[in-house]
Amino acid sequence: MTDGGFPRYSPRMDLVLHTYWRSSAAWRVRTALALKGLQWEAAPHNLRTNEQTAPDYVARNPQGLVPALEVDGAVLTQSLAIIEYLEERFPEPPLLPADPLERARVRAFALAVACDIHPVQNLRVLRMLRARGLDQAAVDGWAREVIEGGLEACSRLIADRSGPYCFGESITLADITLIPQLANARRFGARIDYPRLEAIEVAALAHPAFAASRPDAQADADPA
Repeated sequence: MTDGGFPRYSPRMDLVLHTYWRSSAAWRVRTALALKGLQWEAAPHNLRTNEQTAPDYVARNPQGLVPALEVDGAVLTQSLAIIEYLEERFPEPPLLPADPLERARVRAFALAVACDIHPVQNLRVLRMLRARGLDQAAVDGWAREVIEGGLEACSRLIADRSGPYCFGESITLADITLIPQLANARRFGARIDYPRLEAIEVAALAHPAFAASRPDAQADADPA
């Protein structure tokens, strides 16, 4: 059963995604949910007004971060852990290759983004830097430096790969993490002129699952 180019499962569970429209980590999970054809309810939290620190949310997710996914009342946290859960529960279409070596390479790429590049753009981290005396230009410059070094490394990790996506003809966890990071790079004015990464972005954003998960397509989007 398909809808707009990706599978549509019959409802099997209640899924509530605690999200913020511009959160890269929440964006990853939205994309995975769309690729798996799963329907979900959004529970938005405005990170700029610290709604994620409300006691009722912290009771669900002690880190006070988004995303968190409620699955029939159970709460999962951390975007990559949530996506791995979805991969195991709903294996089609696969987001990780069958070959163990390739799976490790895809995970390594995704972790390079999620653990080494993205955290420095977290609003909480940026606020801490400003609180320690860095002006906005210094904060943004530091973020740009980390982003550019990370994207350069990512481009090299897949330099020998062909196909529209990071690891060939199929969308994987690597693409799911890369696309939001490229958007973040633009926000900070970082260079993104890596031809392989740019081509992957074009291919991914043409897919209906990526289009549906874009920040500006979310109900809580507030470009202002």
